[in-house]
Amino acid sequence: MCALLSCQGLTKAFGAQTLFSDITLMLSPGDKAGLIGPNGSGKSTLLKILCGLEHADRGTVFVQKLIRISYVAQDDLFTEEASCTDNLFQAVRTLDIEEAEQYNRVQAMLSRAQFVDPLQPVHLLSGGWRKRLAICRALVTRPDVLIMDEPTNHLDIEGILWLENLLGATLPESPAAVLMVSHDRRFLENTVNRVIELAPIYPEGSFQVKGSYADFLEKKSDYLLQRQNLEERLANKVKRETEWLRRGPKARTTKAKYRIEEAGRLQEEFGEVRTRNRSAGQVGIAFEGTQRKTRKLLVAAAMAKGFHGPPLFSGLDITLTPGMRLGLLGRNGSGKSTLMHILAGASDPAGPKPDQGTVACAENVRIVSFDQRREQLDTSVTLRRALAPDGDSVIYHGQSQHVVTWAKRFLFRTDQLETPVERLSGGEQARILIARLMRQPADILLLDEPTNDLDIPSLDVLEESLSEFPGALVLVTHDRFLLDRVCNLVLGFDGQGHAEYFADYDQWLAMLQHQEKSEQKKAAAAVKEKPAAKPKTGKLSYMDQREYDQMEVTILAAESRLEELERLMNSPEVMANPTQLQQYWLEQQALQTEADQLYDRWDELEQRKQG
Repeated sequence: MCALLSCQGLTKAFGAQTLFSDITLMLSPGDKAGLIGPNGSGKSTLLKILCGLEHADRGTVFVQKLIRISYVAQDDLFTEEASCTDNLFQAVRTLDIEEAEQYNRVQAMLSRAQFVDPLQPVHLLSGGWRKRLAICRALVTRPDVLIMDEPTNHLDIEGILWLENLLGATLPESPAAVLMVSHDRRFLENTVNRVIELAPIYPEGSFQVKGSYADFLEKKSDYLLQRQNLEERLANKVKRETEWLRRGPKARTTKAKYRIEEAGRLQEEFGEVRTRNRSAGQVGIAFEGTQRKTRKLLVAAAMAKGFHGPPLFSGLDITLTPGMRLGLLGRNGSGKSTLMHILAGASDPAGPKPDQGTVACAENVRIVSFDQRREQLDTSVTLRRALAPDGDSVIYHGQSQHVVTWAKRFLFRTDQLETPVERLSGGEQARILIARLMRQPADILLLDEPTNDLDIPSLDVLEESLSEFPGALVLVTHDRFLLDRVCNLVLGFDGQGHAEYFADYDQWLAMLQHQEKSEQKKAAAAVKEKPAAKPKTGKLSYMDQREYDQMEVTILAAESRLEELERLMNSPEVMANPTQLQQYWLEQQALQTEADQLYDRWDELEQRKQG
């Protein structure tokens, strides 16, 4: 099968730092590839090179003729004052298609993305809806290859589920191949059929596995074990050859010169393998608790909060105790970050307060918070000053550590210490903030989206550290894997002013699905309760009147089939059959669109009858 996009021998360096070297990969029709790797390994740069936005120092990129590539960057740039609709029209106007087709594509994408008000200016959108719009803008041009850099950043969990369904569906705008950078492990498992990791531990520069993310983890484990065994075998060989070289001159005749050369080659190979095996460092994350014995660290009762409208939540009770790890779930804008700000200011008399209810802390309780906006990070200073603001050392666990040692704990190189923070990657900036948190002993740890931009190895260590934190933890994250591993209780916001406790993420998701079914049933019941249409003459034409008389039966049939499809898609047999699940999902999308059109048509005929 001919590759749509490929590269051979790509190498890229910035100054003395080599991001990657001799990278070779290809994207063929049907590929859905996930690109992973440590922060600073060059993933984003590689995507830009493949899209023609940057140049490699060495190597070649091959693109099949007439192939269209769409790119979704980490930063979403739009015409801010223009509407969502207008921003999509800007993308399709460059295409050689008729205006009617442009209109149809834009409206179809906005409908699939579930935009309630497509005429809303972009600058009023939340981060999650901006990301949806960026993905729609990339797809509306009907690309052959879709390339995305961290597409789940800023999406809430429902947005991530929407993107998973979109990538799994066969739609007119579906690309032939997808390549995306992501650190969301559950998202990767649900969407990709191929995984590519960039890392210096691989002699070829990358490790590529066809299959799911779980398949990749299994084969990577086998590969690393083989490399470890190779290191041990080479170590034994080098030891034997070195002992031979140390014997007397009689043992080293001219005929044995090849053994001397072979010993030198073995030492070089052993050194290279050993260096690569040691290059997969892990960030040293370990949050420090105060070890206080107070049972109730924070108690909030009957809290309510809103902004110029209905409350985001009301009647909310929270009790935080040592060892409690509470996850907050809900749509963007449902009140999670607002609650975090209230909790963060609980020990400050001037901090934000709920509109109703009370918040009380134990005496001298220490609350440490991580804000997803990262406004507290001064990007104009150097890495050295960001890590050690008061000199060349930091105090951690009551002991002084030199800034060089402290930097290495977070996988920063010594030659990076004088680099301005603004030139570091998003993941490296996140590690600076985590380093700052670790120097502050806490009773209550508040983390609002700490996983954004962190690489997978750092996420693994973060999970372990949070699980071992002795104080109380409140965590806002869209990383479902992290939620499952760390949190022992979940507080779910429904976006309608209510919040309820759940055992885990799956229980909360089941509640959302049940809520959607209930709303569909109410809509169907409203149709059934609607008085039977009485024929009237003079208001509608004969054909319109006939259509109106049959509308109720048609809508009920559509609603009934939608309920049946929902039941089928949630059955274990269908969920285990991706092909069948996709067929049902496509039918559901088409039928939902048809039902919406039926309701619109019914309203139109109703108004004409009454007019």
